[in-house]
Amino acid sequence: MSENIIVEREGLVGVITINRPEKLNAMTPEMATALVAAVEGFNSDDGIRCVVLTGAGEKAFSAGSDIRTLDDYETPWAFRNRPDYCDAIRALLKPSIAAVNGYAFGGGLETAMACDIRIAAETASFAAPEVKLGWIGGGGMAVNLAHAVGPSNAALMIITGDPIDAATAERWGLVSRVVPQTALRAEALKIASAIAARAPIAAETAKLNLRAAWEMSIADAIAYERDLQTICFATEDAREGRAAFKEKRVPVFRRR
Repeated sequence: MSENIIVEREGLVGVITINRPEKLNAMTPEMATALVAAVEGFNSDDGIRCVVLTGAGEKAFSAGSDIRTLDDYETPWAFRNRPDYCDAIRALLKPSIAAVNGYAFGGGLETAMACDIRIAAETASFAAPEVKLGWIGGGGMAVNLAHAVGPSNAALMIITGDPIDAATAERWGLVSRVVPQTALRAEALKIASAIAARAPIAAETAKLNLRAAWEMSIADAIAYERDLQTICFATEDAREGRAAFKEKRVPVFRRR
């Protein structure tokens, strides 16, 4: 682990904080490796049912890769095969929430988009600024941004590199909610706790289903969804849910 990646537990919710506020939470290779370890730990922990990702301080969620470290790669191929922090977040099996507390620029925006749900502080801003420095994003920027905000808005952001504010991000569908900076963590934990109260196998399967909906044809996605539904229906938790409904009580889900 790294002191720049803080891992905490809040009941059934795991919290990962990118902790390098003096550098706008810019990511180094060491931090990427620590993030991979954090994800692996949460994936193997049945006591964690949802994960919140945020940044330390009030200025930045993450400014992406630390540009000062990019010339340390010996070759472009080494750069291509570096540990990628966006891939790490995409590897989360549990539902994930990005609590965007400030700048989400470059890889920071890609990291937020790797989460399933995004909420933002009123002071947050979002940008794909790589074009201003001579390259483009490589952590899923184009495909995720086009899905989130539409092709024209994605093109506007990626080709100009200019930022949008939190209100615009909410209007375009990039984030689900905008809240005051002081309320951001509590709001993220409130949503995460609601997810954690649901049947965990069903919640994780819903995440898989949403991803498939992006990648498959409509017919294949519907068939896949039906298969996933059948798998969930056969679990002990689904039986518990049906029994609790009939008995008018709160279900107790055990991830079985």
